Amino acid sequence: MRTTITKDIAAFPNFTNQLLSWANQFREVVLLDSNAYHQKYSSYDVVVAVDAFTSLQTDCSNAFQDLQQYQSQTKDWLFGYLSYDLKNDIEELHSDNFDGLAFPDLFFFQPKKLFLIKGNQLEMQYLRLCDDEMEADFEEILSTTSITHHPTPITINQRISKENYLLKVSKMLEHIQRGDIYEANFCMEFYAENAKIDPSEMYHKLNTISEAPFAVYFKNAAHYLLSASPERYLRKEGLKVISQPIKGTAKRSFDLEQDQQLKSDLALNEKERSENIMIVDLVRNDLSHTATKGSVQVEELCEVYTFKQVHQMISTIVSEVENTTSPVEIIRTTFPMGSMTGAPKISAMQIIETLEETKRGLYSGAVGYFTPSGDFDFNVVIRSILYNAKNKYLSFSVGSAITAQAIPENEYEECLLKAKAMFEVLR
Repeated sequence: MRTTITKDIAAFPNFTNQLLSWANQFREVVLLDSNAYHQKYSSYDVVVAVDAFTSLQTDCSNAFQDLQQYQSQTKDWLFGYLSYDLKNDIEELHSDNFDGLAFPDLFFFQPKKLFLIKGNQLEMQYLRLCDDEMEADFEEILSTTSITHHPTPITINQRISKENYLLKVSKMLEHIQRGDIYEANFCMEFYAENAKIDPSEMYHKLNTISEAPFAVYFKNAAHYLLSASPERYLRKEGLKVISQPIKGTAKRSFDLEQDQQLKSDLALNEKERSENIMIVDLVRNDLSHTATKGSVQVEELCEVYTFKQVHQMISTIVSEVENTTSPVEIIRTTFPMGSMTGAPKISAMQIIETLEETKRGLYSGAVGYFTPSGDFDFNVVIRSILYNAKNKYLSFSVGSAITAQAIPENEYEECLLKAKAMFEVLR
């Protein structure tokens, strides 16, 4: 079904940027970049897919059933996203908040052209209907240069004021004290109207600042995602399923000694550890829906990893599944990811909907791919800029986990820390 050729790209150090510039001529583009971040579970350094042969775009109604049918019928590479609001397809939930972005709830496509990079090796996989274009495309990519634009100044607005944020977190704490929930991820939106940006240039700036292991550039016609996500949602590797939730954030310091102290303080912070452990328990329960008996294990608990912008506390939970288990069913029974909801999950999502003022949409959803064999890998859409080029609406959201130990002022500061890279790029 696909023709494959390999190329050595050691002599072309700027190849990924050239590839993205070339790819933008197509209606559909996905670039996934690990930024050479060392990961235990990884297949490629960079993956780029362009130009839909077939696609699936739908709202939340029967979305997972449609996706399962699409994935099982194509048995090919599929790239796309799951928005947070697919929760409404899984549970009796609704999304009634304001939505300025108007992205479809789910979108996947089967690319005609696929580029897989590992080290200095490029693997090009083209559907047979266009495989005669492979050599010409490669030469065209090498001759492509990036064009630098001069962006128009953007005025960023805050959907929830600081005063209102503190009030809403206090209400969240009341729910916790009553026993309705014991943790919830509360988010707020920053946005710009009539914004004119060059998405690929903006992505390059964001990626340079953050160098995150699950970075994404996504384009579907006028809809763009520019993501510097550090978090994996879910990966399937053979019969093994891996989830790596993040809960716990600390700032970095230019002073090496102070930076190490900040990292050590995060590792020992009881509030941050309790946040993380609560979500680990939730993920263990989610994975158990499809896991073989006794296979759910915690490989890492509350390990602290360092990224360019922040230190993060990450846990790794794994399970085994039967070879007859549908890949889409594994996703459906764990979605949305616990790190972006809270626990108990359904109660947390209900309370989130009443206190937040923006429909999350793709934010806190997932972007990734399925392989022809049914493996998959998806990130968590955080630290991301979303843009609708048609209505010129730009948005990014940030959030934090609220537990009984939460101090509203501190949670607000954590949100601003997470928003730092996006503000820096847009300014």
